[in-house]
This record gives sequence, structure tokens and C-alpha cells, in this order.
Amino acid sequence: MKKYFNLFDFNQKVDYKTEILSGLTVALALVPEAIAFALIPGFSPLTGLYAAFILALVTSILGGRPGMISGATGAVAVIFVGLILELKRNFPGIEPTTILNYVFATVIIAGVLQILAGVLRLGKFIRLVPHPVMFGFVNGLAIIIFMAQFPNFYEKGTDELLSGTALYTMLGLTLLTMLIIWGFPKLTKAVPSSLLAIIAVSALVLGFGIDTMTVADTMKEGESIKGGFPPLSIPQIPFTWQTFTIIIPYAGIVAGVGLIESLLTLNIIDEITETRGSGNKECVAQGTANILSGFLSGMGGCAMIGQSLINTSSGARARLSGITAAVMLLVFIMFGSNLIERLPMAALVGLMFMVAIGTFEWASFKAFRKMPNSDVIVMVLVTLITAITHNLAVAVLLGVIISALAYSWENAKRIRARKYTDEKGVKHYEIYGPLFFGSTTLFGEKFDVQNDPDEIIISFKESRVADMSGIEALNKITERYKKAGKKVHLRYLSKDCIKLLRNAEDIIEVNVLEDPTYKVVTDRVKKKDEEKDNPFKVWGF
Repeated sequence: MKKYFNLFDFNQKVDYKTEILSGLTVALALVPEAIAFALIPGFSPLTGLYAAFILALVTSILGGRPGMISGATGAVAVIFVGLILELKRNFPGIEPTTILNYVFATVIIAGVLQILAGVLRLGKFIRLVPHPVMFGFVNGLAIIIFMAQFPNFYEKGTDELLSGTALYTMLGLTLLTMLIIWGFPKLTKAVPSSLLAIIAVSALVLGFGIDTMTVADTMKEGESIKGGFPPLSIPQIPFTWQTFTIIIPYAGIVAGVGLIESLLTLNIIDEITETRGSGNKECVAQGTANILSGFLSGMGGCAMIGQSLINTSSGARARLSGITAAVMLLVFIMFGSNLIERLPMAALVGLMFMVAIGTFEWASFKAFRKMPNSDVIVMVLVTLITAITHNLAVAVLLGVIISALAYSWENAKRIRARKYTDEKGVKHYEIYGPLFFGSTTLFGEKFDVQNDPDEIIISFKESRVADMSGIEALNKITERYKKAGKKVHLRYLSKDCIKLLRNAEDIIEVNVLEDPTYKVVTDRVKKKDEEKDNPFKVWGF
């Protein structure tokens, strides 16, 4: 049980005061975020708050990263906007309650897909995300968090900026919050500065009756965060082919976006805390949380980098902080709605501004001169796509693809050949650099088949055949020499390469003592010989 419930692992040093106070701070910060994200697709505030409670609780207990906070997120909320439009196109006049049933079903299916990703150990593929993409992801999220606070400086329901006393009050209280968060840790770290700032600014506003925007002002007329325990809601949708063709694609997108954001956040928290979480375990926890969220009237979500950074910057390192945040959020919903709705938004805006400033990788500017141009382009591109579209999955995938193409291009140019003819008249080609799909053209241009002598030796001592494209390039060059009536010896190839080459016994000089044993990536599944089927093993790295 220790593996899952580290809260009760007494070998682990847990600062209970810090964990509880940090969890309380996170709970306060979760309220306006969950409400705002619920309003993006037009849901009630409670739909977002229930999701925040369920995800924070489940992932804190079962997740692979103690200290990381999950809840309703903007990245997932945006996906539901597309789903709702799709439903309205296919079912004109569809009722809002029916739409919610489709949403809950989508969240449940997304959770199942996330659990499958964890069971199949797909979480490890987050390692393929290059560091420039991580920089771009973090910087983009910081910009999103920062820009998301500006609507609080506008008149409610209008596009008009606050003016006069209202604007100066909002700015002053926001700056005061930021000042407390920045300066209080220099005096003492006994209490999280974020919590102290919220309490101090709220006491100032309520004590002196200062007229400023509150949490209640961010909600629609007649709405409230007051509610009970999340009600059970089994999605009532028709089990038809049309239904599944509509929700399955969106469930896949929700699952993918949720896992990408969660696993990248996990990596960031790993770096901050200098510990290592479990990506596959987090996938299962996120999936379990989303399934429960769908059955308990929640809109689903994933890890939240802003709240996770608030939590870790307050000193929380165990599961207790996340559990406390979830429980306190439910307490706010059930018993403390009137008090929470009176909290000044300036305090929460100032907190999120400081989170954005702390999230942004300012060191990335210093790295501009040291990084290759391709890495700089990737970092800037991922930042812009993340900040403009809020589509984290697309931004990260494009960043990975561009980084992979840039890497392939650079490696493709590295293949070289040292040529010389020995005293016996045998021409030697010593190959340097990797032979793979990107370098096969340059590899083929290194040879002068028509003018070479009758015997050729191609050495791969300083090279490596990386994939089937490399094997085919070898097949082509040996066939060209064979047609010209010339003998070719291939040295220092792996046994895997030898098996995959056609007519290998005629052209390869095998050196058992020196030939390498690495494997070649291949999609060939089986091969027949004269006696029986002999399947090739598919190798991966």
C-alpha cells in the first residue's frame, strides 16, 4: 500500500502544516479557474467545480506525482466547444441536458483511453519531447495564464475597460497581492505567502467595504457555487453508430490533450522537486479520475500547471496537499459558498500573475545565443501556437515533428566516405555517420561504380545502419556493383543487417570477432526459407 498511499508512509517526512496550508491556498485558487473553464463551453459553475474536486482528489491519491494538482482545464474545455457545435449540427434543437449527457459520456470514454495508455505503458513516450519543446510549452502556458486574467479588468459582460476608481482599486489590490507573495518569504516561510496574500487582501476589502470585483461577479446572473456532493449522473445517450462516430473522436482528443498536458506538467514538477514521478501511473490515475468525473456530473480535465506550481512553491511535496485542496473545495461548495463568492478577484488575479511570472522560463532568453537555430525556431513556434490556439496537443506534436525533422536533416548531412586504393588494387570505402532514411541519397552518391576496380570493400566500422531504408540503400549499391560484374565486401555490419540483405552470402565478408550486434528497426514480420516459416523479430529501441 505504501506505493500508492504515500500519505501514510511514515518513512516519508511530511510537513503536515505546510501541506494543509498549501492545499487550502490551492483550493482558493481553484474556484475562479474552475468557474471560468466551465463557462467556456457554457456549462454551470458546479460542472467545473465538481470536476476539479474529483480530479484533484483521485489523482492526489493514485497519481504518479505527489504534489501535482489536477482539475478542470481550459485545454479540455475548448474541446467541448467543438463537440457541442457538432451535436447541434447533427441534432437541431438538442436540449442542454442532453448535451451534458454526451459530454459526460465523452469524458468517461476519454478516461478509459487514458487508463489503456497507462496499462500499455505509453507514458514513457513523453521522453521523446525535446527540451526546446518543453521550454515552448511552459512559456506558452505562462502567457495563457497571464492573459487569462485580463478579462477581470473589464466591466462585467462588456468589452469596456474599467476606469477611474474601479480600475485603480483593482490595480492597487493586485499589486499589493503580488508584493506580499514576493516579499513575505524573505521574512518567514512559516505560512505560504500565497495564502497570506489572499487572506490579507480579502480582509482589507471586506473590512473597509472596498467596492471591487468579487468571485460572484465572474458568474452569470442567478448562478452560484453553492451545491451538495456531486450527484450521480449516468449518461443517457442512444447507443447508435452515429452517437459513437460523434463522441469517439472528441474522447480521443480529450484523452490525448489531457495526457500530454499532465505528463509535461509531471516533468516540470520533477525538475522543480528534483524527484521522479511515474508517467504510466499518472495516466491510469487521470483516466480513473475522468471516468468518475463523468459519472459524477463533472466536465473532466487534467493536470493544472498553475495550481501545481502554487502547491510546490508553497513547499508541498506529499499527497496530503492535493487531498486537502480537494476536500476544502468540496467544503466551499457545500458550506462556504457565500464567503468564497465575496473574495476579491484582485487577490486571485495577483496570485495567478505571480504564477505566470514564475512559470515562464526566463533562462530561455539567455539560451538563444547558445542553442542551434532549429531549436530556437521550435521553442518560439511552440510558444506561439500554445499561446494563440490554446491547443497544447497540436503545439507539442508540431514541436516534436519539427525537432525530429531538424535532427534527421542534420544527421543526414554527416554521412561521409573516406576512399583509398590499397597495394592490391582493392578500393576501400570507409563510411562515417549514420545510414538511415535521410542519408541514403548522399550515401549512394559516394560510389563510382563504373570507374571502380573489380573488388570493393565498404567498411561500416565508424557507421551504423539504422533502419530499413539503410538496408535498401545497401541492397541497391551491391546490385549496381553486381550488374557491373564487380565483387563487393561489406565489413562491420551487424548480424541483423546481414540477415536482411539480399544475396548476402555472395557479397559480405563476415568478421565474427569485430562485427557489432546492434539491431535494425524493421517492419518485416516474416520470411520463408526452404524448410519452414521463420518469422523475423521486430526490433525497437
